[in-house]
Amino acid sequence: MFKSSFTGIGRYTFELVKNLQRLSSEGYEPVAKNEYVLFFNDPEYSAFTPSQPNFKKVLVNAEHYSVAEQTKFLKILNKESLDLMHFTHFNAPILYKKPFIVTIHDITHTLFPGRKMTGLPYRLAYQKVIKNAIQKSKKIIAVSQNTKKDLENIFQAQSDKIQVIYEGVNDEFHPLNDDQRAEYSKILNEKYGVTKPYLLYTGVHRYHKNLPRLIAAFKILSTKNPDLKLVITGKEDPLYPEVNEEVFHQGVQGKVIFTGLVSEDDLIALYNLSLAYVFPSLYEGFGLPLLEAMQCGTVVCASDVSSIPEVAGAENAVFFDPLNVEDMAEKIEKAISDPVLQWKLIQNGFNRVKDFSWGKMATEIAQIYNTSQ
Repeated sequence: MFKSSFTGIGRYTFELVKNLQRLSSEGYEPVAKNEYVLFFNDPEYSAFTPSQPNFKKVLVNAEHYSVAEQTKFLKILNKESLDLMHFTHFNAPILYKKPFIVTIHDITHTLFPGRKMTGLPYRLAYQKVIKNAIQKSKKIIAVSQNTKKDLENIFQAQSDKIQVIYEGVNDEFHPLNDDQRAEYSKILNEKYGVTKPYLLYTGVHRYHKNLPRLIAAFKILSTKNPDLKLVITGKEDPLYPEVNEEVFHQGVQGKVIFTGLVSEDDLIALYNLSLAYVFPSLYEGFGLPLLEAMQCGTVVCASDVSSIPEVAGAENAVFFDPLNVEDMAEKIEKAISDPVLQWKLIQNGFNRVKDFSWGKMATEIAQIYNTSQ
């Protein structure tokens, strides 16, 4: 699941590998004493070179959620004769018999299956694979207390088998100085047509991300703030045409800007220059963009459901009901119009992100490795 594109599970896996190697180089005994086998698909396999002698890479080239993942990957795993395998997502081969642990980030596919899971074979395969991972694993890592609760309530997972280990946030996300802000204002305008003032959303366009309601709330806001824009990053999804349809329905063409996928540098600039980062999701396992925005010194407005208040912290964001468009608009308006509140949220956000560290995550996971064999 390692990805250099820094999204979701790819970033989680990348940061775990990077920090385990760092701990090994520093002579941290719980890591340095082990040998690690890293299973890759291309092009990540070709691009990656282990930095430590106790790490090696193996090429798999099996598409995620495929038959090849259940067969070809299984054969390669068995060949390595591992003492312990860590699957960083639930998609473990169901016939794998040796000891393993699994990270489960969320159960979005169960609660919000979306339009990619309309076929019965897909739904049945998903249920079988995730149940197998939950039942057969020696330990489950959940990325939030909310995910742990979901696993207990919906899959009857054993509570004492689940350990919550939070994700981290990258140091690359940081406040820009005045010169950088001026430079990036020009860059973002030239590349994407983004001009201030604007609200920002980052991420995919799937149903549970709740973008049509965000657009409807933006319509209310734009009547009071005619110069305000809404910037939506991420790859547009043809399975969810209602996102674009809502823009036309609300008559806010030209005020909603779809940037597509953006580079990390541009993302950092978009966070920095926005009036507020808005996270309207109906469900999240963790919610990494909340921390990225806070670390950039950005005001955060977010849903009051699932793991979002847990990760953001009660005093560090303005929360709204994601099903209530009027409440969403009202809370965002409050956040962008009150300078005292903005200052408080930004300072609280800087303090909040100190609680999250990829290094701390890797250290806690390494301890699980050494007690689960």
